[in-house]
Amino acid sequence: MSTYNQLIHEYRLKFKDKGLSPELVKAFIYELCNDHKINLYLEMDNEVDKELLEDFDKGIVRLLDGEPLNYVLGYSYFYGYRFIVNPDVLIPRPETEELVGLILSQYDEYFKGEKIKVCDVGTGSGAIAIALKKEEPNLDVYASDISAEALEVAKINAQNNECDIHLLEGSMLEPYIDNDLKFDILVSNPPYIKSVEKVDSAVLDYEPHVALFGGEDGLKFYREIFENAHKILNKKALAFFEMGYDQKEALSALARDYFNDVDIKVFKDINGKDRMLMLKFF
Repeated sequence: MSTYNQLIHEYRLKFKDKGLSPELVKAFIYELCNDHKINLYLEMDNEVDKELLEDFDKGIVRLLDGEPLNYVLGYSYFYGYRFIVNPDVLIPRPETEELVGLILSQYDEYFKGEKIKVCDVGTGSGAIAIALKKEEPNLDVYASDISAEALEVAKINAQNNECDIHLLEGSMLEPYIDNDLKFDILVSNPPYIKSVEKVDSAVLDYEPHVALFGGEDGLKFYREIFENAHKILNKKALAFFEMGYDQKEALSALARDYFNDVDIKVFKDINGKDRMLMLKFF
């Protein structure tokens, strides 16, 4: 039987030959070791645990086919919390963690720790909503999605993270309007990829298209939210959106078309790309 070192070396070469990142192999084994409570770095030159090897053999075939690591594992980490993920929901991205950090900092500045209501539109796995509630208990958090399957994942994630949020099914702002709900903060990471844009095959083949594509110009769902935002936002409110790195001008102009008295600000991510839009209502 191979040692951990030998197994990693063998499959790094196979991944390289297929044009896949060799680093996936070590990342996969590392996560399996954590789940099996094995310290990989102390066991590198020892034979691979039999049960772990069975899990490895099942998963490595899927990775070699190009399936994303987090779907193979069945979970992902976001803002320090563990989330169940499957093909019904997008895998949470690091840049979205920055959006959560921005919301929390602006909440402190604008609302000074008050108890307020927040809605997360198109919640998917529930990552944004749950992270916000876990980090700031004073937030009364609602989360919605058009997909019943996605909401089931979000429900499990809320339970696993011992987090009390309200889940609603429906398209964009409809469930909030239908229930006559009002909010102080709106957040959304809507589908914003242009329908003509080239997308990595690992994303296109495995992640839910309903959560990826935002029409010809990528702005379809922002329009839907902007058009109806006044129906659910209180007079003093904040709205936050993740966006494509090249959508700053178009999205800012769209916001100006829909809102008169609003402060529009765009924030860059850690890589210096324009990725977050904030609207401040007075």
